[in-house]
Amino acid sequence: MKSPTRLPHISKAEAVLIFITMLWGGTFLLVQHAMSLSGPMFFVGLRFAAAALFVALVSGKALRGLTLLELRAGLFIGTAIMLGYGLQTVGLQSIPSSQSAFITALYVPFVPLLQWLVLGRRPGLMPSLGIMLAFTGLILLSGPQGAALNFSPGEIATIISAVAIAAEIILISAYAGQVDVRRISVVQLATASALAFLMVVPTGERLPTFSWQLLGIVLGLGAMSAVIQVAMNWAQKSVSPTRATVIYAGEPVWAGIAGRLAGERLPGLALLGGALIVVGVIVSEMKKRQAASTPQTDAVIHKAE
Repeated sequence: MKSPTRLPHISKAEAVLIFITMLWGGTFLLVQHAMSLSGPMFFVGLRFAAAALFVALVSGKALRGLTLLELRAGLFIGTAIMLGYGLQTVGLQSIPSSQSAFITALYVPFVPLLQWLVLGRRPGLMPSLGIMLAFTGLILLSGPQGAALNFSPGEIATIISAVAIAAEIILISAYAGQVDVRRISVVQLATASALAFLMVVPTGERLPTFSWQLLGIVLGLGAMSAVIQVAMNWAQKSVSPTRATVIYAGEPVWAGIAGRLAGERLPGLALLGGALIVVGVIVSEMKKRQAASTPQTDAVIHKAE
């Protein structure tokens, strides 16, 4: 007898990741506008500094219990966050945005690959199919002009940024069950902020003049970044890196919806790409269940995926 396919069930943690991915996608237009008011590195530094401050303010006395493990983990993850944002920004100075989007999408297959090579954890069949569908969708979203690679300095920087994004997701899952969510979030965000400010010097970026509009965007995006980072640290205690990656791949879909509401139009291939990402999320949640399965075997299957 064939084993039936169990319909996808969205857990509370996965629902939180879907929500913050929607929030993430909705920030695209704000970031795009902020780039007309400030250089990228300085803006990223301000954004993460505001986020670190917001989390610190609501954490209160919990910060006093910061452990060496939390400090070390926060530094590692914060560095990965900054490399992901920073190197992608560096790459955008010499390669078109469509190509940057295509290369950055490599983080989707990088996550299960690194998880397998570094941690020895092989993803299950359905999550792997979800990854493939989501990656294909991201390629279509980036457009055919983005797929050409010559391994120029800008392209190499963006490839490294994709590896850094994958490393961030894996590191968050690796430390999630051992640390306090609030404390590690503050360290991550403060580290990313400090590194972004340091990048202002080698990139030769000019400091912007004071603007109330820029301050408002920084505070708004800082609050969103605080929510996103805390939610990632909390949710990935129970959501595997592979599952989380498929959900995060939906970010450009939500960005596209936000853009459409603002009057932008997406080409047909981009719409197909968005649909494939949504299908990838659904497929990644489906599990094969043996006819004689037990709660114990189901738990083992869930852990493996």
